[in-house]
Order: sequence, then structure tokens, then C-alpha cells
Amino acid sequence: MTELDTSNPGHQTANSTMPASQSRARARERNNVLNRAEFLSLNQPMKGNQETRSSSRKQGSQSGLAPVQNEGTKERRQSQQLPEEDCMQLNPSFKGIAFNSLLAIDICMSKRLGVCASSASSWGSARSMITLIGITGHGVPWIGGTLICLVKSSTLAGQEVLMNLLLALLLDVMIVAGLQKLAKRRGPYDVHPGLLDYLTMDIYAFPAGHASRAAMVSKFFLNHLVLAIPLRILLVLWAFCVGLSRIMIGRHHITDVLSGFVFGYLQFRLVELLWMSSNTCQMIISIW
Repeated sequence: MTELDTSNPGHQTANSTMPASQSRARARERNNVLNRAEFLSLNQPMKGNQETRSSSRKQGSQSGLAPVQNEGTKERRQSQQLPEEDCMQLNPSFKGIAFNSLLAIDICMSKRLGVCASSASSWGSARSMITLIGITGHGVPWIGGTLICLVKSSTLAGQEVLMNLLLALLLDVMIVAGLQKLAKRRGPYDVHPGLLDYLTMDIYAFPAGHASRAAMVSKFFLNHLVLAIPLRILLVLWAFCVGLSRIMIGRHHITDVLSGFVFGYLQFRLVELLWMSSNTCQMIISIW
């Protein structure tokens, strides 16, 4: 009992000192300037603002990267879904680039040479004369003139030549019309075909029917008629002028006329292979 009594005063003194120290600490906190309300924002770390800023930055970076990633995935999907033809167009070969370059040069030069394409062109006043030169290579006058000469011809040699010339002209009309129907290439200018063009089905630009006919007829005459040298030169110049006139009026490209000359020569070679003899020609004439 005596020990318990001696220990109780110590506990009382300790308990008495604790409130005193707490009251002193509270007084110090009250006297501290930083604990005032206007200085609390400086004393406390801004954890909430930093977290919000970092989260907003992350969201902004993610939102900025999201469209880029979406665009990349869309392009990959589109490239995977593209057919082989479109992939070849995106990566053209050397032949494709060369072909497109030559085609662009052909169109540009043809437009520059189309000086009689309309009445408002630089050579618009000479359009009627240039058109008349082109008509000399049309199929209707040549077929009609060949038939008239065939009726009036009285020699077997003349009838043989005229019958084969008529065969060549008919082959030219059919071959050129078929090739134009397949190619369906328009001219450098919006020039509507005339009535004679519709009769011979010479509607499109490639190949040039007038040029092929002029080349075939000139080669036919040079090979089967006895002509003087000046007439031979004039015959070649006539074929060249017919092809050039079709470019000047804006009806054909340069490549259309050049291909027409080539097809005309090939048609002449075909007629030479299919050449009808005098007996065959007389038999056909007798049927008429």
C-alpha cells in the first residue's frame, strides 16, 4: 500500500506536465505567421493541382496521339484493301511513266498545232481551206469515184486495178471503224464529226481514217501506176498534207495521224496478199 501511494504522486506530476506542453505548442502554432489563412496556400504543397495538371497532360498527349494512330491504322487498312491495279498506280513503273510523259507531250503538241480548230483560232480564217484538203482523203469521194471509173472502164487491166482499189477502200473503212470503236479516243479539241464522217463511221480520233486512206491510196498508186517523178512527189506530199490538215482542225492528235499512216501501209500489204486476178474481177463485175 505504501508503494502504491509513493507512485501516484509521480503519475500526477507527469499528467500535470503534459497539458502544459500541449498548451505551449498550441500557442506557438497560433503565433506562427505561416499558419494564418492568407498564407496557408504557400505553406501547403499543391498536390491536387499537380495531379490534375499531369492527368490533363496525359489526356492531351493521348488525345493527340489517338487521331494519328487512328489515321495510321486507317491507311494500313486501306492499303491492305486496295486492289493490285491501284497499288501499281501508286508505284508506277518506268514504262508507265514514259508512256504518260509521251502522251502528255502528244496532247500538248497537238493542241498547239490545232491552229484551225475554230473560227476564233489564230488561223481560223483558213479553216475552210484546210477542211477542204482533208475532204480529199475522205472515204466517200474515193469510193464513189472508184465506182464511177469502174463503170466507165473498158480494159481488163483497168478493171482489175480499180476492183482491187475498191476492195482496199472498203477494208480501210471497216478496219478503221473497228479500231476507233475499240479505242474510243477523243480528239484534242471538241470538234463534232461531219455528215461524211458518220457515213464512214469515222467518229473517234484513233487511228486517223483520212491519214490511213491517204497513205494506202498513195502507196497503191505508186506501186500500180506508171507516174512521173514530179507526180510521185506530189502524191506523197498530198498524203502528208491530208494528215496535217486533220491535226490543224483539231480533229486528231499527232499520234493518231502517225498510226493512221502505219495502218494505211499495213492495209496496202494486206490488199497485195488478197489481190484479185482479172478473172475474179470479171466474175464479180458480171454478177453486178
